[in-house]
Amino acid sequence: MLLATLLAILWLAGGASREDVSGQIISRSAAWLAIVAAVLFARRPRIGEARWPALILGAAILLCMAQLVPLPPDTWRALPGRAAFTDPLVSPPDLWRPWSLSPGATVNALFSLVVPLAVLVLATGVRNEQKRWVPVVLLAVIGLALLVGLLQFTGVRIGNPLVNGTPGAVDGLIANRNHFALLLAIGLLIAPVWGVEAGSASRLRAPVALGIVLLLVLTILASGSRAGIALGAVALGLGLAMSRRGVKSALRRYPRWTLPTIGVGLVALIAIFVLASVAAGRAASIDRLVVDDAGADMRTRGLPIVLSVIRAYLPFGTGLGSFDPIFRMHEPFALLKPTYFNHAHNDFLEIVLTAGLPGLLLLVAAIGWWGWRSLAAWRGEAMLPKLGSATLLLILLASIVDYPARTPIIMAVVMVAAIWLGGRGCGSDVAGKAPLPSTERKL
Repeated sequence: MLLATLLAILWLAGGASREDVSGQIISRSAAWLAIVAAVLFARRPRIGEARWPALILGAAILLCMAQLVPLPPDTWRALPGRAAFTDPLVSPPDLWRPWSLSPGATVNALFSLVVPLAVLVLATGVRNEQKRWVPVVLLAVIGLALLVGLLQFTGVRIGNPLVNGTPGAVDGLIANRNHFALLLAIGLLIAPVWGVEAGSASRLRAPVALGIVLLLVLTILASGSRAGIALGAVALGLGLAMSRRGVKSALRRYPRWTLPTIGVGLVALIAIFVLASVAAGRAASIDRLVVDDAGADMRTRGLPIVLSVIRAYLPFGTGLGSFDPIFRMHEPFALLKPTYFNHAHNDFLEIVLTAGLPGLLLLVAAIGWWGWRSLAAWRGEAMLPKLGSATLLLILLASIVDYPARTPIIMAVVMVAAIWLGGRGCGSDVAGKAPLPSTERKL
């Protein structure tokens, strides 16, 4: 119940990455309160079941804290890129300063990690027989965002005062349309599995899941996210692949040609809905994909500057969260415009820029763990590790062109997916009745 409540609050108030939106206060306060409530009233979390996610999160917290430790003047001045800050007229030569060039931003980055920490505490405290409900809870939260997006799609103006969204956009109360599309794409992973992995109950859930999938696809198209189109396609393929076994089990009494026919029919049905959406002028994602000039995209134009800043500050970086002020220092006049370049729109590069070599090593360790565990997950029969692997894959792909994991709701999803991926003996049933004991199965 605590985990479900926290996820719902994060959807409502944690849909923005900016540190100055009021939703951050609510999201982080809810995370702290959830931790306190879990310590006082819930069962003891079993952190050992999520050893690697806990270690990676702990290392990120320690890295933030290390960047805030004041350094001796001579040591600080010896760090690469600090020459611009050593003018004695504005900077006393005997001043002890932290590794981070923007300590306030690094403090904000440190405080933001309370969200995945709270999810780690709550999710590892869930009982084994309740684990199958966590994907259902996450799908329900995504369903809330989908419902709001559908209302916005019809022309109803629904804004969220807690985040810095765009008025009139189809965003499901998420500030960034790419992050909203990513959340819907994660729903495309869960919905097919939920529809067919529930034994006899799948007779009712399968058509419901099909309807959810169609609505998710249409809303992704309406969101205006070009990256969402690619993520949605990948998610749909992975979701169908994970649910294939359940579909085959449900259709074992039917002829062999039934499964391919259903597959072709599903693809045709989705294509019809997509074409109808395009014909009606409601596919903003496709419109932006066709009309926008990729060469003029700020991501492309800002990439050389980002790379040059990385080279200037390696191997220690500029400090976590400091991208905005540092980029402004190095931004050429040709890139100046009324809006600002808030992130590198490639989180892998931004981590290297702000955290240097330590951040790069932590990133490599995290991706290496994901790859290693994913191989084991896809070779096994349990469904939750596969779902965790696929969810993290979508977030990694989205991070190539954006910064989704800086949004509290996506932070929470990252931790949930990592726990799924690192889990053992989670069973193959995502929702519905729990797997039967061996003796009962024999009967």
